[in-house]
Amino acid sequence: MSRATTLLSTPVRQAIAGRDLIVFDGECVLCSGFFRFMLRYDRQARFAFATAQSDLGQAIYTDLGLPTGDFETNLVCVDGRIYEKLDAFAAAMSAIGWPWRALAAVRLLPEPFRSALYLRIARNRYRLFGRYDTCMIPSPKVRGRFLDLGADG
Repeated sequence: MSRATTLLSTPVRQAIAGRDLIVFDGECVLCSGFFRFMLRYDRQARFAFATAQSDLGQAIYTDLGLPTGDFETNLVCVDGRIYEKLDAFAAAMSAIGWPWRALAAVRLLPEPFRSALYLRIARNRYRLFGRYDTCMIPSPKVRGRFLDLGADG
């Protein structure tokens, strides 16, 4: 399932500026690992990033009616559509191409199973994988790929 980025507030749409975006929990070891994976394998630098804890991340979660204190879903915006949970992972894998596109096959899992699997991992991610005390601070090179409200990109 996906939603159109047109559902987002004007300041959020302006901050994203039509880019593909990954919003992730910057304190979650698993989520930050996904971010590092995408940095490494998104060879076209297609994706920009925001942590869920940032002003932009908070605004996106608010616009979508999602909790702004517990980030049980990562968000991926691709081609003007916002994906959540395993659909977000599948959208990101499809966008970076082969061989990673094959992992988008998770979309083929029946919906009740897909949601249950995702929620089981999401609700236990800190216990299973750990939690950072603070969000990571990206290097200057990587910082340019992070977006926030009022940022030029």
